[in-house]
Amino acid sequence: MERGSRMIAIVCLDDRDGMGFNGRRQSRDVRLREKVLEIAAGRRLWMAPCSADQFGPEGEGRICVSASFLEEAGSGDCVFVEDRALAPFAERLEQLVVFRWNRVYPGDRYLDLDLAKGPWRKTEEQDFPGKSHERITMEVYTR
Repeated sequence: MERGSRMIAIVCLDDRDGMGFNGRRQSRDVRLREKVLEIAAGRRLWMAPCSADQFGPEGEGRICVSASFLEEAGSGDCVFVEDRALAPFAERLEQLVVFRWNRVYPGDRYLDLDLAKGPWRKTEEQDFPGKSHERITMEVYTR
């Protein structure tokens, strides 16, 4: 990892910034996975082993899998985060891509960054149809 390297984090959240509920991920949607791979095109896409299993063959050769992926990701790389704290890596983030389900789930894991404060500014927002959800909203936050 380069000193001062910047990365792009990709997370899936409910309307209260929940990342997971009842021990389940919020990111399981085929259209969402297509968007994640599209965002990461031409870049390395890092994630935990438990996240990689949902990508299947479409992710082969495009995904770097490691238990310590947040530490290993380098400048310009993307990290797909389902169950980790991002605050310890906040200074290394140049951009945060948030996929929102436009629903509230009974969360037990939450995003630990406050996107309404600090250096974050929403620079893009778009809706697209998911397979499991009628509408998924993608928000892009930049420093």
